[in-house]
Amino acid sequence: MKFNRKEKLKIPRIGFIGLGNMGGRMARNLHNAGYPLIGYDIDAAKCTALAAAGATAGQDAAEVVKNSDVVMTSLRSSDIFCRVAEQHLIPNARDGHIFIDLGTTEVEKTRDMATVFAEKGATLVDAPVSGGPQGSETGTLRIFVGGDAATVEKCRPILEVLGEPKYVVYCGPSGCGQIVKGVNQLAMGLGDAAFMEAMAFGVCAGVDPTAIREAVGMGEGWRGQFDRIAKRIIDGEGGTLVVKYPELPYFLAAAEASGFEIPLTEALYEFCKKENYEMFDNMNRPSRSFWRTLTKHSDSEQD
Repeated sequence: MKFNRKEKLKIPRIGFIGLGNMGGRMARNLHNAGYPLIGYDIDAAKCTALAAAGATAGQDAAEVVKNSDVVMTSLRSSDIFCRVAEQHLIPNARDGHIFIDLGTTEVEKTRDMATVFAEKGATLVDAPVSGGPQGSETGTLRIFVGGDAATVEKCRPILEVLGEPKYVVYCGPSGCGQIVKGVNQLAMGLGDAAFMEAMAFGVCAGVDPTAIREAVGMGEGWRGQFDRIAKRIIDGEGGTLVVKYPELPYFLAAAEASGFEIPLTEALYEFCKKENYEMFDNMNRPSRSFWRTLTKHSDSEQD
């Protein structure tokens, strides 16, 4: 679906909570685009950096909410977003207020929160993003948007500052943005996991990983994707490869709530969960290393 531009917000005051690797860059882009912006993060250094860029740093989350027309959050997990919403966003929400969750949040929790916001006359839009720090720096993120269609249309100019316009996609009612973010994460996580497992089959069976790469990778299409994984393993970066482990429970819960199965996701999560090869993913969240779990008994394990 596409947005139309019939109804726009008049230069809204934007509040931004969560100024980490993604949020800090997005907040600066909004400020540079001319939106009045007040931001907050529990890390005081990030607030100082925002102020140095010319925006306003709030003293706490409540101040941000009270002084904004549109409140955007970029937080590391579903639980953190829900906690911030319950403690700071909802108590200070008012009639006509718009809240945009840019993080990845469980579908049912998103819908529950949207109902609570609506009881206060406010609207919650779920707009999780994909593209990493580079995409947030350049304003070329993909944004998967769910919620009230009219409210989303009003917010499109704001979202287009953060994302490539053709990839700012309205996905449907509340929670649909989070569902499509799940499609995005599973496509990446399961795909990379498949290539890691294929590589591990050869390595654990005693074949030199460079020979595997030269024989199977170094091509186009799926061979190019396999090559990217193989190269990182050969370069000693196998233990840092991610399969979206911290978010897999969100998608499993959504599938269970809707009465269908995603067996590959379940198997991947259970396999990673049984070992304790800790790592941090590309969003600096505690995770598990699928590669190290696969190769734990191999003398040829590539760290």
